Amino acid sequence: MKVLNKENYKVPVFSWCPEIEENTMEQIDNLAQLPFLHKRVCIMPDTHFGYGMPIGGVIATKGVIIPNAVGVDIGCGMCAVKTSLTEIDTETLKKIMGEIRKAIPVGFNKHKEEQDEQLMPNIEKAFYNWEFGMPIIATEYNNAKKSLGTLGGGNHFIEIQKGADEPIWIMIHSGSRNLGPKVANHYNKLAIELNAKYYSQVPKEWELAFLPIDSEEGQAYIREMQYCVEFALANRKLMMERIVDIFRTIVWSDEKYSQEDLDNFNSSTEMINIAHNYASQENHFGQNVWVHRKGATQANKGQIGIIPGSQGTSSYIVEGLGNKESFESCSHGAGRVLGRKQAEKTLDLEKEIKILDDQNIIHSIRGKHDLDEATSCYKNIDEVMENQKDLIKIKVKLKPLAVVKG
Repeated sequence: MKVLNKENYKVPVFSWCPEIEENTMEQIDNLAQLPFLHKRVCIMPDTHFGYGMPIGGVIATKGVIIPNAVGVDIGCGMCAVKTSLTEIDTETLKKIMGEIRKAIPVGFNKHKEEQDEQLMPNIEKAFYNWEFGMPIIATEYNNAKKSLGTLGGGNHFIEIQKGADEPIWIMIHSGSRNLGPKVANHYNKLAIELNAKYYSQVPKEWELAFLPIDSEEGQAYIREMQYCVEFALANRKLMMERIVDIFRTIVWSDEKYSQEDLDNFNSSTEMINIAHNYASQENHFGQNVWVHRKGATQANKGQIGIIPGSQGTSSYIVEGLGNKESFESCSHGAGRVLGRKQAEKTLDLEKEIKILDDQNIIHSIRGKHDLDEATSCYKNIDEVMENQKDLIKIKVKLKPLAVVKG
């Protein structure tokens, strides 16, 4: 970790990222000049360029909340389940992945029918006028019921994984689907309008418009943001339940497994969950502040987390060390080195397929348009992990066996 401090900074920058691109550094410079920050800006080892605030950044604010410091996919995060299976053959894997694609819509697709409302987070409609208090959720609620249990696109994935001495794991990366962007864009626009109205000293071009916590707009954003976090968890949970059911159906149709094996499998599927796009009220350095984690994971002492690589590299189950210097945070993944359009233009399709085929990974690279999620788009995950060994310790290292990409 190194500390950066420039004359125009209001707070220093604590960086675990050894190499920062120029455009990302400009965003970090902007962040460090905000007047309402608490103690520092924290930059995780997977940091790269984002909207307003870099992905892989952590800040704590006093009295305000910044929609662009949370990001558009509010509540996006990871979940993982360790099964009791110790081995799985390629043909069985292919059957499982085929059934997953049938059961879980990916990309822009969603379910044709609304999912069971009991699976949605509780809105407490009787407590207050939720159409007024949560206008975006109220408008998008029925649409969200069709998106519940769907993967989304971009870097979202479903992976079947295994470590050297580990059972089979199931891992999912997904978020709040269309709900999060609707909420994020609505309140970022409101923040821009309010900042212009009251002559905010934060330049509009920084894309860091804020909402006062004690304003109606700030409170409404907090309510809707928190609902999106809960919805994203419900979304991952439903997908995981359906994938586990697929495992039960396909694997235990094989006569080599006994009822005892099935019972062991059923009892082993406790889900780990952690989000990496949200803001929460926490106490750091003796003050209650709003910690914004944008592409960063909470790493309290003893807290279990998940740090994925790319579809061709390892992922990690980790335990937080509770490092105060980082607001008790760590990276959320490997971090990109190539933008999506840049990847499609510059990467060699055959080479990227070979990287995955040589590892016998059932993968999702089919054509040029899939190169935006190729292995070479991402930083070296092992270097990322090395750069944050004072933030987390590794509990399990997992290699991908099969991948579904959004």
